[in-house]
Parts: sequence; structure tokens; C-alpha cells
Amino acid sequence: MVLLLLKLGLKQSAKRIAKRDELNYARTKLIYKYINVLVFFIAAFSLLLIWGVEIRELALIFSSVFAVIGIALFAIWSVLSNVTSGVIMFFSFPYKIGDKIKIHDKDIPVQGMIEDIKAFQLHLRTDEDELITYPNNLILQKPVSLLKKDAMLDRNDAQDHKKD
Repeated sequence: MVLLLLKLGLKQSAKRIAKRDELNYARTKLIYKYINVLVFFIAAFSLLLIWGVEIRELALIFSSVFAVIGIALFAIWSVLSNVTSGVIMFFSFPYKIGDKIKIHDKDIPVQGMIEDIKAFQLHLRTDEDELITYPNNLILQKPVSLLKKDAMLDRNDAQDHKKD
């Protein structure tokens, strides 16, 4: 019962933050998945304690499992870095879908409208209608400028006028 209340409380908090910051529902669903995984691990650990498994045995099992996971995650650290960055972006990224931004990368500066924010990358649409995927971990490391708020609305209006 406590775990269900914890899960509900965490999801309500994420929902409030998403509503306050006007975040996309797909991004909120991604955080819900992370909450479900966290609650599952807490439930599994609690269940093992209830069944009478000793702490020493649990420590041995978890240390073995985490050692294997640690080696696997070291091999795919960039994936973990992007997912972590995606969670950070959910809570504190100042830009949202539809904003036009410029990423100040000294090698290849990127400018475009945010089309989507996924778990691993940001989708940017350039003025030339080119789709650029930019890794989440890099977007947090580079300076970003807001060029135009809600640029998607202006783009849709221009396309509607083009059809007329």
C-alpha cells in the first residue's frame, strides 16, 4: 500500500511539474516509466526482506548484479548519460517543443525549431526542413540561445497562407 501511495505521489508531482512548465505529454509519460521502474526495484527489495532473506545475502546478490550492470553500463555510458540528461531536461530545460533555438557549438553551430524531446535526443527542424537529432547530454553541455518562442505556431500560419 505504501508503494502504491509513493508511486501515486511521484506521478502526481511529475504531472504538476509538467503542467506548470507546459511540457509535452510524451515527456511526462517517459518520467512515469522511470517512476515505475524505481517503485518496482523498491518493491522487489522489500519483498525479499519480507520473505526472510538476510541483509548479507541481499548485499551479495545486489553487489553481484550491480557489478554486472556496472560493467554493462560502462560499455554503454553514453546511453545512460543521454537518459539521465533527458530526466534533467524534463525538470529544468527552459525551452519547450515549438521554440526556435541556436546551439553554440564551435565546430558545427545548430539552429532550428524543437520538434520533439525524446529520452536520448532532441529533434530540431531547420529552416531548410532538415531534421537534426542532437544528443541530450550534449545539449546540456553547450550554450543555447532562444531565438523565438513558439516558432511552431508562426510556421504553421505561414504554411496555411501558402496553401491559400
